Amino acid sequence: MRFLFRRLTFYIVAAFAAITLNFFIPRMMVGDPVQLMFAQFQGRLDPRAMESLKETFGFVQGPLLQQYITYLTNLFQGNFGLSVSSFPVPVIELIGPSLAWTVRLIGFSTILAFIIGTILGVFAAWRRGGGIDNIFLPIASVVGAFPFFWIAMVVLYLFGLVWKWFPIGHAYDVSMQVDWGNPTFLSSVVQHSLMPLCTIIITAIGGWMLGMRNNMIGVLSQDYVTMAQAKGLSDRRVMLVYAARNAILPSLTGFAMSLGFVVGGALVVELVFAYPGMGYTLLRAVQGRDYPLMQAVFLVITLAVLAANFAADIMYVLLDPRAR
Repeated sequence: MRFLFRRLTFYIVAAFAAITLNFFIPRMMVGDPVQLMFAQFQGRLDPRAMESLKETFGFVQGPLLQQYITYLTNLFQGNFGLSVSSFPVPVIELIGPSLAWTVRLIGFSTILAFIIGTILGVFAAWRRGGGIDNIFLPIASVVGAFPFFWIAMVVLYLFGLVWKWFPIGHAYDVSMQVDWGNPTFLSSVVQHSLMPLCTIIITAIGGWMLGMRNNMIGVLSQDYVTMAQAKGLSDRRVMLVYAARNAILPSLTGFAMSLGFVVGGALVVELVFAYPGMGYTLLRAVQGRDYPLMQAVFLVITLAVLAANFAADIMYVLLDPRAR
């Protein structure tokens, strides 16, 4: 428990530092989002609204400490300000749907790729020289070495344009209303997600598989594995309880990082397949110089990475008695 408490304290300090940097970086730039907004609207906004907008964005007049307190107050109230590119829509209304779509697609595909790759890596190491080790692993590694956008474009061209098996863009049929209780809408969501989901899995599975295989080979040479085999324990128990349980520990950190960056979305995937996730939202914010939206996206990504790493620390404690 002391280990987890120390790690939690570290992550709280890191989160506070990220929030503080998120406050100071825009203020180190020339101008502010409000001035940019007025320039973009070319006088169509009432100048009297400038002070109100500055207060909303946290750019209030007065000492920097007062601005920081206003920023923290708005932040803990869930108020990220107004979007410049989609004015006057609040930033939280843009991030919420994008975050949900990204977590559904990228999160599920990342977890699935990790599980499949880890299981195949265990069997590839346990049965070295077998079909999984000699055939599937090289193929998966070669596919994973190709540029991600190239694989996505090939999948989109063949299965979407040539054979027309799947829809080529968006998260669902744009002619439909979002209704999660409607089976037709759910079917449309599944059909639109299959191509990007499979693209992520086939490009990521080789890396997880190779990493787990190498970890397993190192663990299989340990004395406690030899002792377990000498006791006459079943191969299944030795493989899963003694070998795989310890071999998976180094992979947990990489998985936690991948899971944290899920919130950022796979930018290339969302661009190729026009998927309305966080990556697509971030690109739109950068193109529109939407500073409040960019700030919110970066902050959400940072907090998600910290939370994922803390979850990995908890898994370490549960899987490795030495950490306890």
